[in-house]
Amino acid sequence: MQVRSLARICRSFCLLPFTFCLPLAAQLPPGVTDSQKAGDVPTSPAESLKKITLPPGFRAQLFAAEPQVMQPIAMEFDDRGRLWVVENFSYPTLKKNNGVTNPAPDRIVIFTDKSGLGHASERKVFLNAGRNVTSALPGFGGVWVLSLPDLLFIPDANGDDVPDGPPVVALTGWNINAGHNFVNGLAWGPDGWLWGRHGITTKSTVGRPGSPTNEWVTLDCSIWRYHPVTKQFETVCRGTTNPWGLDWDENGQAFFSNNVIGHFWHVIPGAFYKRMFGTHDNPHLYELMDSCSDHLHWAGAKWSEARGGPAHDALGGGHSHCGLMIYQGDNFPAEWRGRAFIGNIHGNRVLYDVPARAGSGYTAKHGGAFLMANDPWFRSTVQITGPDGSVFIADWSDLGECHDSDGSYRSSGRIYKVTHGPPKPAPPVKTAPAELNLAKLSDAELMQLLTHANEWHRRHAQRLLQERAVVGELALDTVAWLHKLHATERNTSRQLRLLWALHVTSVKEAPLLKAQMGLLTAQLNHASEHARWWAIRLLTEDKQVFPALLAKFVTMAREDKSAFVRLGLSSALQRLPVNDRWELATALLAHAEDAADKDLPLLTWYGIEPAVAADQTKAALLLAKCQQPQVRQFITRRLTTK
Repeated sequence: MQVRSLARICRSFCLLPFTFCLPLAAQLPPGVTDSQKAGDVPTSPAESLKKITLPPGFRAQLFAAEPQVMQPIAMEFDDRGRLWVVENFSYPTLKKNNGVTNPAPDRIVIFTDKSGLGHASERKVFLNAGRNVTSALPGFGGVWVLSLPDLLFIPDANGDDVPDGPPVVALTGWNINAGHNFVNGLAWGPDGWLWGRHGITTKSTVGRPGSPTNEWVTLDCSIWRYHPVTKQFETVCRGTTNPWGLDWDENGQAFFSNNVIGHFWHVIPGAFYKRMFGTHDNPHLYELMDSCSDHLHWAGAKWSEARGGPAHDALGGGHSHCGLMIYQGDNFPAEWRGRAFIGNIHGNRVLYDVPARAGSGYTAKHGGAFLMANDPWFRSTVQITGPDGSVFIADWSDLGECHDSDGSYRSSGRIYKVTHGPPKPAPPVKTAPAELNLAKLSDAELMQLLTHANEWHRRHAQRLLQERAVVGELALDTVAWLHKLHATERNTSRQLRLLWALHVTSVKEAPLLKAQMGLLTAQLNHASEHARWWAIRLLTEDKQVFPALLAKFVTMAREDKSAFVRLGLSSALQRLPVNDRWELATALLAHAEDAADKDLPLLTWYGIEPAVAADQTKAALLLAKCQQPQVRQFITRRLTTK
């Protein structure tokens, strides 16, 4: 990383010399005003709360509302259970910062529920007058912030909510002219990488400041990831329109929400998905992969007209979606676990879909409405699970949406907390609730949380163990204990959680490194297709596959009965040197039963296309053995194209 000059940073950011701990009432930042047309005033927070309807047994409460919070575009919990919220006032007038303070400054605020009753009782400002801020995520001794055109790291090693110094620029080059398609959505993946999303309207060319520009990555609509330790940056998959939600299920499979051309997509590493418009850079893809959902939330026809009305209302409300949460908490009834929650902008509601395995990947079946706001101002931007298993839902609270030009009501915003069951009783008088702070737990206590029923605890515990491993503060026997726990665990999903923790805490000492490689190789024979998929993925993380492992992949491609595992092997093709892809591709394309699969033939083609272009002789041999007509057609077409 390289640090910009302090003078330049100060011109771009107003970093507070101390963190304000404000009363819950707040004001719009200087220079920000409501521009909605006269007479358009939102329903009061109390009245809006009364209008909400939920399934039986669920209840909503106001965690925070204006003037406490305004324009909430992103939110995430820290290890203390405090809610970090980005208040974005710069949209839709994002602009370059030419040495002056942005006229529409953004804020990062921290909310704490000290009573434990579901209401924010303290509000701190961590960042005041931020520049084009779309996301903030605590971790690794500070806060990661998407502040166009940069991905910043703001250090706060002692966790006192006061920046230790100026921001460090981790990546730069994010396009600020993307409108509502700008880069967004920081999240920690089970692989230990920092993940994000990017929309379709403009391209960004992104890299580390000072690195050779030929190493920078050009991307538009895509899912991407950045490693906080190795500084590697790469796209995971490309296509769709405007991804604005991302989450992982209990098996570590990622999914994202989108708009217009399908609302729910399975993240298949190496995939090239259909686009709303434009083309991918490679002209030899020939056909693109589609959404995995089996339905739409709007009635088709012109997307620009899918903004409410009876036809769209009956299906879900409209084409525009924001946020995605796969519920894995411990507060909702068991039947809700694993369901995917998505905010439907035009329908003024939060919908849910039901993901299920299908073919080599997944499908998403229509569930229905979870939260009906019954309020035209409701615009849910984020849905996340909290430390107690409840669900927090951010509401931008505006009549307009991304294509409207009649202004914005800046001084509104709500965050709802949704729980199941009776209200929590008030704590006894003079008894303060115990402070939650996972960072204070021992390695052994964090390891226990890796199999917690609430995924919130697992994710934070894993990241904390990873952080300790990076700085050399992990107890010497922690990794050994993780191996023992993994060996004795019989539940596959809990095994996976231990496997991810082992991966992110792996160290370079030869005995432990050898044990880690041995474990992953052994996982290739695991009874669970998910364990085998993850072993393939983690063994190809560094894009260096030794011959014996490649031979094992080829055997699996021939013999494994799971199309899902073959999808993982097909994805791995793109992580191999081009000349090493032939034998694995030949084994994958020998499965005639995969010819009708919606994903496998296309993903395999994407992996072998550069090899076909490089060696026509081997391509002709592969053509003769290929049992999938679509790929045979593509090989022939590529051989006859310069």
